[in-house]
Amino acid sequence: MKPVATACAVLGLSLPSAFATNGPQDNLPPALPWHGASESLLARPDDPWITPAEKTGLTDSPNYDDTIAWLKKLSDASPLIKLVTFGRSAEGRDLYVVVASKEGTASGVDLARNQRPTLLAQAGIHAGEIDGKDAGMMLLRDLAFGGKAALLDRANFLFIPVLNADGHERSSEWNRPNQRGPVHQGWRTSAQNLNLNRDYMKADSPEMRALLTLLNRWQPSLYLDIHVTDGLDYQYDVTYAYEGFDGDPARSPQIAAWIDRVLHPALDTALLAQGHLPLNFYVNERDAHDLTQGLDLGHTPPRFSNGYGDLRHLPSVLIETHSLKPYRQRVLGTYVTLAATLELLGRDAGRLAAAIAADRQYRPADLTLTWVPGGRRRTVDFLGVEFAHYDSPASGAREVRWLGRPHTYARLPLLDDQPGIVTKRSQAYWVPVMKADVIDRLKLHGIQFQTLATAKTVALAMYRLVDPQPATSEGSHPFEGRYTLKYGVKPEIRTATYPAGSIRVPTDQPLGDLATMLLEPQSPDSLLAWGFFPEILQRTEYIEGYVVAPLAEKMLAGDPALKAEFEAKLRADEKFARDPTERLKWFYARSPFYDERYLLYPVGIER
Repeated sequence: MKPVATACAVLGLSLPSAFATNGPQDNLPPALPWHGASESLLARPDDPWITPAEKTGLTDSPNYDDTIAWLKKLSDASPLIKLVTFGRSAEGRDLYVVVASKEGTASGVDLARNQRPTLLAQAGIHAGEIDGKDAGMMLLRDLAFGGKAALLDRANFLFIPVLNADGHERSSEWNRPNQRGPVHQGWRTSAQNLNLNRDYMKADSPEMRALLTLLNRWQPSLYLDIHVTDGLDYQYDVTYAYEGFDGDPARSPQIAAWIDRVLHPALDTALLAQGHLPLNFYVNERDAHDLTQGLDLGHTPPRFSNGYGDLRHLPSVLIETHSLKPYRQRVLGTYVTLAATLELLGRDAGRLAAAIAADRQYRPADLTLTWVPGGRRRTVDFLGVEFAHYDSPASGAREVRWLGRPHTYARLPLLDDQPGIVTKRSQAYWVPVMKADVIDRLKLHGIQFQTLATAKTVALAMYRLVDPQPATSEGSHPFEGRYTLKYGVKPEIRTATYPAGSIRVPTDQPLGDLATMLLEPQSPDSLLAWGFFPEILQRTEYIEGYVVAPLAEKMLAGDPALKAEFEAKLRADEKFARDPTERLKWFYARSPFYDERYLLYPVGIER
């Protein structure tokens, strides 16, 4: 493995004196001791197919070139393994997926012919959280030469070693302050400073566009997105999350039931047998300073992998090893998770296929767009770690110190959400031809639509934005590369003409729920909320005061209802009453001169 220079060394910088003798992990809480049966999975030092990470005792991880070189060597040596490019990163690096199958196929079409289910495991979407890469390389080695080829008898394996290849190469010992190893860690975001695990809906990055294309072409049966969690200390070393935990609502209810009732117990059994401690929900504390306040379960928005998978009826599980566990323990736990999932997929393919088919035909009458606190309440005996509070002279507040001693928090509250905004299922959405970027995103997701050959005039529900504001707390600052919006909406029934080239997107299709969440204006992950329609926020025609003032006076004289509305506004809003410009704007907005498309969302909705 080639050495990777630290960021400070590359830039010719020196660390502050406080860090000159301290390592990057010196401030972490004590590690809990661990040994497990999964240590037998490590290759012997003289094994010709030992992985680069194993050569370091699973303390470090290879750079991108060495990773791909090792995988190419494996692909050349084994008829079961094929290394395939599926896109390029923002900086121009090839993105690779490894195909493991009995036939050694190298295309989605050929893989589909063997009629076996396919597991897709993705590592390095956050490139500092790289456990999945090294675990997957070990499993691929064992599929090819380590006696585990039988796992491919009933299932195929697709493996993306690093999705965020550019972030992977922004490597340093100082990138992940909350994580115990490996020595060199990549960066969370891409070269465009985009968090790829916030990009599933808007698909701005070339990496995400490549991934969505791969999902459509290769049609995996089950999708694992492998991460390392931050946050509090606890005993679990492998946690995993999915929509529909313990019977909670899910957009793919049959898939959720299979994950909850079949995959969950199988993973737990396999991990416990190998000396690991699993937990089947994402640990999200309500109060970072007091674990006893409980954990929030919530529902995962579709900007994230498992929320997106649930929306498009692709069985999806978020794997999160625990950042405070040693890298060796985390990688081995990930290996066990991958192998157990591949084995179960082959063994239970029929029931999962039936669940997928049922959910692809599922057309709920109501769709939940937002979730709010106040749902189901449960408790769990949580296997945590003791903590204490102390007064920090640096923060001037009480801070948490984790003590490295196991502690069970009996009957810890688990708090869920309940539906917020709910909408009736629409028949279709109409997108005008000039919104080519929106049409492009729908096509990229695999959503079906009809393209108008000639212009068509239709009566549709449309929405006008009310008081649109920047959605970020920093006001005008972008979020994930976009100027996102928060707003209210006011519905209107309008007759609109959509030119040739415009599209009609029916919701009676397998990805109809996905289309709804992308196009329904009150969806927090709609393309409108992500800032794809900035042009509707701008007024382009104006009226001078010397014109609008006499016009307003005539309007007051000729319309008693308008006069009453204006006088009520004056009484209720003192600031408005004192502002001549705002008063005249009020009349302009009610005049026939006003731009009737100002703040009008141009996507029509066929209810």
